[in-house]
Amino acid sequence: MIRYASEKTKANQILNLTSLTVEQFEQLVEPFEQAYVQYMRDWTMEGKPRTARAYSAYANSPLPTPEDRLLFLLTYLKVAALQVAHGALFGMSQSNANKWIHVLLVVLDQALQDLGDTPTRHLHALKVRLSELQATEDNTPALFFTTAPNDQSHAPRTVMSRKHVIAARKSATT
Repeated sequence: MIRYASEKTKANQILNLTSLTVEQFEQLVEPFEQAYVQYMRDWTMEGKPRTARAYSAYANSPLPTPEDRLLFLLTYLKVAALQVAHGALFGMSQSNANKWIHVLLVVLDQALQDLGDTPTRHLHALKVRLSELQATEDNTPALFFTTAPNDQSHAPRTVMSRKHVIAARKSATT
């Protein structure tokens, strides 16, 4: 099983698994854990509102530490492995991995919002954010270039439902 404590001492292992250096990873742990505790205070692992008892970490959790939870999610996002394989790497079933992934995605999004580092979904918002970053770096206005959309292709289109095309496909397969 992969655990953060054993992986962080290996040269570049965290970088290979998450695309973050150990220092960057450790900076993200605290905000991620705060967002996780806040989420678990209000919701269950199944995504239902918490009504009966308060959240408390259980002793035999497959992801016992905040670092393990963050490593689990960032590795999943980088590698895009099947949930069965990803669960196996972290010592859990596919259904359990699915629950953790869905909970931790919400938590990571909240942590990034709290830090002001949420990924942008629109070109205008990206342009504004990049302008702000560059202006703070060197006090010069930022220029943002993008390529124009491509025109429609001028290549002739093959209509696949014509009789001679269908006949040609059938004769090519026999």
